[in-house]
Amino acid sequence: MIYQEEHLELQRSVKKFIESEINPHVDAWEEAGIFPAHEVFGKMGKQGWLGINKPESAGGLGLDYTYQLAFAEAVGEIRCGSLPMAIGVQTDMATPALAAHGSDELKAEFLAPAIAGEQVACIGVSEPGAGSDVASIRTTAKRDGDDYIINGGKMWITNGTQADWMCMLATTGDGSPYKNKSLIVVPLKSKGVTVARKLDKLGMRSSDTAQLFFEDVRVPVRNRIGEEGMGFILQMLQFQEERLWGAASALRGMEIGIEDTIAYTRERKTFGQSVLDNQVVHFRLAELQTEIELLRSLVYRAAMEYRDGNDVTRLASMAKLKAGRLMREVADGCLQYWGGMGFMNETPISRMYRDGRLASIGGGADEIMLGIISKFMGILPERRKS
Repeated sequence: MIYQEEHLELQRSVKKFIESEINPHVDAWEEAGIFPAHEVFGKMGKQGWLGINKPESAGGLGLDYTYQLAFAEAVGEIRCGSLPMAIGVQTDMATPALAAHGSDELKAEFLAPAIAGEQVACIGVSEPGAGSDVASIRTTAKRDGDDYIINGGKMWITNGTQADWMCMLATTGDGSPYKNKSLIVVPLKSKGVTVARKLDKLGMRSSDTAQLFFEDVRVPVRNRIGEEGMGFILQMLQFQEERLWGAASALRGMEIGIEDTIAYTRERKTFGQSVLDNQVVHFRLAELQTEIELLRSLVYRAAMEYRDGNDVTRLASMAKLKAGRLMREVADGCLQYWGGMGFMNETPISRMYRDGRLASIGGGADEIMLGIISKFMGILPERRKS
């Protein structure tokens, strides 16, 4: 059993917090198109939940990754996809590389306040012409004495309008696109940083997502995470936690979608019986629940491997691929049984349908995951030179 009593107690505490501090406000935040990240993260930081597996020296709890997994799964109790994604950016997307490879000075300045919930972080990889194709990013950070001068732009940045700093992947040299990039912590109040616009999205409505521009932004070289030119590799390592978070945080959300559908179809009557009493309905819901349990087993296995210090790129990619596809399948299958009400914004299943679609795109599209898996299988053909 991956979870012991301490894990379960953590989940109970998180669920209680969500029921009192988050879910009552979700509808209003969805309507507003943003949630108060500093306020919510500040409360979570006081509970120690933003640094569960981060070093104690930076204010974290120093626990193993299975506790972070338990937290991610519990966060799925939130009644939208936006906040689990935004919280995951803070804990599992913008901070893992900093925690593992940042200098003590850098961790004190940026990681510690992120763990405390005093600062909001974001991850800056994607650009208008480089989403899943990370090697093609064009943002540059050119050395000028003890500074980098950054020019370029980043797109689809979760927490982007509220973030205090960005963990940015930028090109810092010449040569191979896999060896000429670095991860740099960029304070977003720096001169030359512009939040160009808050993006209007299909789903994830209460998560602010932004496009940012950087014009001659000066950042100290000491803000670099790890060695120069190691950014691509460090980001690939960071993706392991991002993809595990995405899969783990989806589990309860899908189950809640099924639970809501059971409750609705049990009460909805057609042709003299409840919709749920139709074999095609309850068999399909049973099948979807089985698929969720299979995904959970894969996620738990990957988490234990990661806890033990193993590379889980293959398993995390599989989990992320399956989670994205299953979220679409569960949302679509359940929405069908709501009938016309499933097409109404006022019903929770319609929100799940909208929010879940991103899982097959963000953090590496399905096709990228399939390419990674194919590579591990030894069946990915060599790329043709242009």
